[in-house]
Amino acid sequence: MKEQRHPDIAEITLTRLLTALGDPVRIGLVRVLSDDRERGWGELRAPVAKSTLSHHLKVLRDAGVTRTRQEGTRCFVRLRRADLDDRFPGVLAALLAAAEADGTGDEVSAADQSRRS
Repeated sequence: MKEQRHPDIAEITLTRLLTALGDPVRIGLVRVLSDDRERGWGELRAPVAKSTLSHHLKVLRDAGVTRTRQEGTRCFVRLRRADLDDRFPGVLAALLAAAEADGTGDEVSAADQSRRS
């Protein structure tokens, strides 16, 4: 399988970050990944088709929000929290707090999590 390209920390721009996070499903994915666990794509639950979920994960990866790792035919994803905190201190924490307060992304979960209420 082809190795995925991830932007270097200096390539992560605020505009790309905010654009990537401009969708409730993607914010939900970031909320799920904010527990700092690596997740298999198959563990992620969202109210979209698998192809759409794949697109959302690609947008997050291309913006530098997540890192994808392939193992055989399986893909795993994790949040690039340290990189984002180094590049834009406080932005991720503020976004996660606001999303939690507003319920943005509540429809997204992981297989081992119950849906947020």
